[in-house]
Amino acid sequence: MKIGNVRLENNIFLAPMAGITDLPFRLICKENDAGLVYTEMVSAKALLYNDEKTKLLLKTCDKEKPLAVQIFGSDVEAIAYASKYVSEFADIVDINMGCPVPKIAIKSQAGSALLKNPDKIKKIVKSVVQAVPCPVTVKIRSGWDEKNINAKLVAKICEEAGASAITIHGRTRKQGYSGNVDLDIIKEVKESVNIPVIANGDIKDIESAKKMLEYTKCDAIMIGRATLGNPWLIKKLVTYFEENIILPDPTYEEKINMALKHLSYLTDLKNEKVAILEIRSHMAWYLKGLKDSGPIKNAINQAKTIEEIKKILNNYLNYLKNSIK
Repeated sequence: MKIGNVRLENNIFLAPMAGITDLPFRLICKENDAGLVYTEMVSAKALLYNDEKTKLLLKTCDKEKPLAVQIFGSDVEAIAYASKYVSEFADIVDINMGCPVPKIAIKSQAGSALLKNPDKIKKIVKSVVQAVPCPVTVKIRSGWDEKNINAKLVAKICEEAGASAITIHGRTRKQGYSGNVDLDIIKEVKESVNIPVIANGDIKDIESAKKMLEYTKCDAIMIGRATLGNPWLIKKLVTYFEENIILPDPTYEEKINMALKHLSYLTDLKNEKVAILEIRSHMAWYLKGLKDSGPIKNAINQAKTIEEIKKILNNYLNYLKNSIK
């Protein structure tokens, strides 16, 4: 499929996730056949003010391309500036209009708060489209709350303003990540615009992915939380939809080796202290459900060096090889 002039190898995408989709994780998902990967969202105002910590979130490389960079904000000028800045290395600029967390939606009046102001949405999308040479996409939710479901209207406004694609998460801001995704609103958005529509929310296996694509007729699906500790899900979906083959679930050996690879990527890009802190959550996700993994997770959380974590994982792998026969 194509978004604007960007050709993608498949329609299974990795969702932007704050604190998760850094370069190491994006590379792992790319190696597992993701058609498109997104950076974690970055603040437009922070880029305008030349914030160094924010710039560090935008570490990218050619191996992960095509790459979408997601920005958020409520100030038209700041978003135009930030979009131009990231377009130097992004293949697609994505505007977040769906984040439900209070810090973004209430304090900053960005993310899903913009759904309450369609006129501002039009100004923002237009300003970004005019500022950058690459395709511009927008991620939205079904609405602010159940009394204000306006995704269809917002999608049309984004299309008219020049957006090349829309991602729709089928929940309201009020729902957050609770309750069920509304497939009907996603279907309505797809039927209301002529640009590609990407469906997001509760896609966790072949069955849910198939249902989403078949019912909504969307052009692509975006997977977020279900990839945590399970990047193989992306490859599994791509293989199923392209070859009608169901790949087996990863073995304990594959899970531990992936954890080691993830640690290696983090070590290459970040200093040891940061890498140790950031790998802890991922280790818990990779090891989830494995035999006697509780003490291993605790040991990793207490580890002070990268070598110590590697040793813990290799010893655990040997333990599993000897105990699971």
